[in-house]
Amino acid sequence: MKKIILSTAILLALFSCKTETKQTSETTPEVATEEVAEEERTPEQEVAYQIAEASGLDQWDQVSEVQFTFNVDRGEEHYEKSWIWKPKTQNITQMTAQDTITYNRSSVDSTSTAADKGFINDSFWLLAPMHLVWDKESSNLTVQDTATAPISKKQLHKITLTYGDEGGYTPGDAYDFFYDDEFMVREWIFRRGNVSEFSMVTTWDDYEDYNGIKIASDHKTEDKNFRLYFTDIAVKTE
Repeated sequence: MKKIILSTAILLALFSCKTETKQTSETTPEVATEEVAEEERTPEQEVAYQIAEASGLDQWDQVSEVQFTFNVDRGEEHYEKSWIWKPKTQNITQMTAQDTITYNRSSVDSTSTAADKGFINDSFWLLAPMHLVWDKESSNLTVQDTATAPISKKQLHKITLTYGDEGGYTPGDAYDFFYDDEFMVREWIFRRGNVSEFSMVTTWDDYEDYNGIKIASDHKTEDKNFRLYFTDIAVKTE
């Protein structure tokens, strides 16, 4: 049986990827449903919407609850947390082997800050394509029509999401999303602090449709020594 523990260094890397975003705009129903009229979108925003819509953005208004378990394997080490998230009320429940914490994102305090950092990180991995639209007020976008994917070496397209230098838990991070002609993300690069060196590069595999929300449940590094994956995924709709 794998040990349910990860080293401090690994955990810091994970929770830097991703714990950044403005507190006022992170995965709230208002931001999730807010749209920019097509004629007012920049070319970069248009690409962002096409990627988010390919993953089910138009169905998000119907989502009442999301459940998932966030897992990380590295060698013989294993780490996991389970979540119940109600987007319309922003009630969050975190379940670990040690305890269960329930809080509301509108009133994060000293007792729930650590759980909230974990939630932002884990839910970002789950629904990162949506954040290209959800986090438009706290980030910038750039698009490259043709780019070589870092792992598969396939010719894909790239959109880069860069967060501002202020606000959130770890400001200034950047994410390079490599997507195909159907606007589905296939690989990505995380760059802490928007530096040129890669902090993490993984695949986006095993997409499944959960009541209209398409989620890639498996992410691996090129050497296969690191795997981040989701189990027990459930998306409930009204």
